[in-house]
Amino acid sequence: MGKNTVKTFVFLALLTSLLLFAGSLFSRGYLIMIPIVVLMNFAGYFWSDKMVLRATHSRPVTEQEAPWLYKIVRELTQKNGMPMPKLYIMPASQPNAFATGRNPQHAAVAVTEGILGVLDEEELKGVLAHEISHVHNRDILIGAVAAMVAGAITLIARMAMWGAMFGGGDRDDNNSPLGAIGAILGIILAPIAALLIQMAVSRSREAQADASGAKLLGDATPLAHALVKIDAAAKTTAPMNVSPAVSHVFLQNPFRGQNVSKLFLSHPPLEQRLAQLRELGAKI
Repeated sequence: MGKNTVKTFVFLALLTSLLLFAGSLFSRGYLIMIPIVVLMNFAGYFWSDKMVLRATHSRPVTEQEAPWLYKIVRELTQKNGMPMPKLYIMPASQPNAFATGRNPQHAAVAVTEGILGVLDEEELKGVLAHEISHVHNRDILIGAVAAMVAGAITLIARMAMWGAMFGGGDRDDNNSPLGAIGAILGIILAPIAALLIQMAVSRSREAQADASGAKLLGDATPLAHALVKIDAAAKTTAPMNVSPAVSHVFLQNPFRGQNVSKLFLSHPPLEQRLAQLRELGAKI
């Protein structure tokens, strides 16, 4: 079992525990949440790629439509000993890309329309090497499942909050060892904890894919140049019309205004990524 597979199971266990804890704020919460956990983990494993592609409005692209795109991806996957993923184009002017799916046999790579007009061929290779590395490292599943479970935790916490405000629940809740203060803290802190775990793992995945992609291509410069161009272009284009729940799957955060605590960032800061790529470039 690989390191990323182990990390996936540990991560799912952490989020599942948080989900069950949120359910325990109600007297029969565990009975309600256990089947939800099972169904969500099942759906996350088998349909994560379809959910992300649908949420981003990405459409499949044929080799006749984009032979150059297929050529680049085919070269990279053959070099990495991987099957060819399905290719998609997302109708967005902001330059970006993402990979999704549960394993290399069920993977998809998508690029936005905007990225095709901003990057040259070598820079696009750097970006696609990064996305192919997400597939090869088998870490593309964890992000999709993380978003789903974290979203469920947030939803449950909101339900608990509104239930408390309007006198919901039953009398047995008053006898909970957590007490009223503990229940309130749980309602507030459970979704924050889920988000922090999700963001930390997302940043780790992006840094790893930057490094793996540079090594796959044999050159860290194309991705570094691409990241600078993408960041500059994003400042002049509108934020993507996508759910924040899928923002972590993209090469670069699709929303502007990242002046928040680093704990809540889904991607490493640009300066940090460029520094890592410069260091890798000196070693390749």
